[in-house]
Amino acid sequence: MTILKLENVSLSLDEKPILNNLSVDFWEGHIHAIVGPNGAGKSTFSYVVMGLSGYRNITGTIYFKGQAINNLTVYERARLGISLGWQEPARFEGLTVAQYLKASKKDKGMSIEEAMDVVGLSPQEYLQRACDKTLSGGERKRIELASLLVMQPELVLLDEPDSGIDVEALERIFDAINILKERGSTVITITHSMAVLKKAEHAFLMCHGDIIDKGSIDKISGYFENKCIPCDHKNIPVLGEVQ
Repeated sequence: MTILKLENVSLSLDEKPILNNLSVDFWEGHIHAIVGPNGAGKSTFSYVVMGLSGYRNITGTIYFKGQAINNLTVYERARLGISLGWQEPARFEGLTVAQYLKASKKDKGMSIEEAMDVVGLSPQEYLQRACDKTLSGGERKRIELASLLVMQPELVLLDEPDSGIDVEALERIFDAINILKERGSTVITITHSMAVLKKAEHAFLMCHGDIIDKGSIDKISGYFENKCIPCDHKNIPVLGEVQ
């Protein structure tokens, strides 16, 4: 069953095309990966699906479980069961880790203590800490993942889940991704990492704002080996360009 479908979706930012008539669908209950060069539109894809401010002026249609969601706000999409894990997780000044996780908690999700154990952070040490600059980027990324475990969304978008973390933390993140899937979530990872790609069951190659190839991990991993897969698109990534 298809949980997410984009049909002829295009988006321009500052008069520059970022997504180009993008059509793609994702199967429910699987771990998917989207790979591609910088500037391909990968992160923009996740922002458009989540409905972030500045990323809603699209043409085409986004369907979640058969329902068109173009006109829904971020909050309304979250209520339907869509969540985004950021490449650089936000800080929540004035909130403790426990308060942040309690705000995310849903009945079907893990307990807060279980989720903290999965991501490898001691509840006793971390729950009363502030969600501020005293936490490293890697710690905030793990706490954000714990929030997804206690929430158990139907669709999880993870933008560069391995960014800024060490090998031990990456294994914890893989554990969390597998648990999300086992408990019923569909996961879409956006990545440059072969290690993250290998944890997926199905992969898509994005270039110049469109999906140019899809299939097994072995098929799409050729992108990493060859740095490119021959296609009809011209894409010259620019440093600092929207991804």
